[in-house]
Amino acid sequence: MRTYSPKPSEITHAWHVVDAEGLVLGRLSTEVARVLRGKHKPIFAPHMDTGDFVIVINAEKVVMSSNKADNKFAYHHSGYPGSIRQTSYAQLLATKPEELVRRAIRGMLPKGTLGTQQLAKLKIYAGPNHPHAAQMPTPLEFPSTRRAS
Repeated sequence: MRTYSPKPSEITHAWHVVDAEGLVLGRLSTEVARVLRGKHKPIFAPHMDTGDFVIVINAEKVVMSSNKADNKFAYHHSGYPGSIRQTSYAQLLATKPEELVRRAIRGMLPKGTLGTQQLAKLKIYAGPNHPHAAQMPTPLEFPSTRRAS
């Protein structure tokens, strides 16, 4: 039996919206990365971009388990000697929650041009409003993902 590879004409990209309020960051990230890659579709191929667009709203209300907000750091290096900067996840959540969620999801996508294509289909907003109403996104619920209480 031959391996099935979807043709570009067979691939459709739907739009989904995810409310991140009260969701644990890591569990939210794994589910969103799965949808961005297209693993939820029967035509999934690891070498092609078969995933859907995902809109994440309320990124500022995402939570982290344990003490990760204080103990984990995001690093940025400009390339010059001695120019590494570190920011705690708590500070990143307070100032740039979109970047915090984007970093978590980016780490779960393939590295290279395919991962860049898939990450481009991710739209993240700190508040409850988004400008993508014309695409008529469907709400995406993750029943296995626990909400922090």
